[in-house]
Amino acid sequence: MQIGFLGLGNMGGPMAANLAKAGHDVFGFDVAGVAVEGVNAVATAVEAAKDRDAVITMLPNGQILTAVYDEIVPVGRVGGLFIDCSTVDVASALSAHARAQKRGIATIDAPVSGGIAGAAAGTLTFMAGGAPEAFARAKPLLDVMGQKTVHCGSAGSGQSAKICNNMVLGISMIAVCEAFALADKLGLERQSLFDVMSTSSGSCWAVNNYCPAPGIGPKSPADNGYRPGFSAELMLKDLRLSQAAAEGSNAPTPLGQRATELYDRFVESGGLGKDFSALLPWFSSVDRGVLK
Repeated sequence: MQIGFLGLGNMGGPMAANLAKAGHDVFGFDVAGVAVEGVNAVATAVEAAKDRDAVITMLPNGQILTAVYDEIVPVGRVGGLFIDCSTVDVASALSAHARAQKRGIATIDAPVSGGIAGAAAGTLTFMAGGAPEAFARAKPLLDVMGQKTVHCGSAGSGQSAKICNNMVLGISMIAVCEAFALADKLGLERQSLFDVMSTSSGSCWAVNNYCPAPGIGPKSPADNGYRPGFSAELMLKDLRLSQAAAEGSNAPTPLGQRATELYDRFVESGGLGKDFSALLPWFSSVDRGVLK
């Protein structure tokens, strides 16, 4: 297939490269002018998207997604397929669907989970929203870039699933970091705590797969100086999206709200550019009263 790919950053670049490795003819554009092995670099978003079989976007936010769709929908192939893998607010996702569908383009919103490592390895999880027919067309491409694809329902439901999932992740990582910081204060060895939590009622993904304590459990960003696999600012972005959605739907999310506040303070207090699990050394360095 001829595929346009817009947004070749830490996530989009490896995703586009995997499509090219699978034999697709990929035309990529990024405002930073980055080059990706196997991907044909083009000068504009319009050139990347014009008359392609499929167009995939991986963009920072809903405002940019809307602006890009203003450019590419008029040149998109009628009967073609647009897949948006960005994580954006539900309203922006629905607007993107409507714009493209008005031109006769099938659409899927398919945000991802799995981070930079998953993008490189082709092991992402996609949460897809859109018509079943559009999903069936998109799935072979998503399967190249990921190991699991879930059709969550109608347009926008992929974004809804991503927002809810990452709210849980943000909250659970805070709990895990709190527990390790408390264990340090109590004189409990981190390995002992991991051995208990990973095999008992405290077990969760943030413990078993992404432990925030260096040298404990499978290798994680904690073992690499907290260089981001998923940055604190991206977690903050997703938590803010969850709270906007909660407010719009009148859903009570008290823990989601508190998690948003804590990540906001962490990013402002030196967490910018660090992995979201770097809450652990932050908790270990501040007094209890500071975070009340």
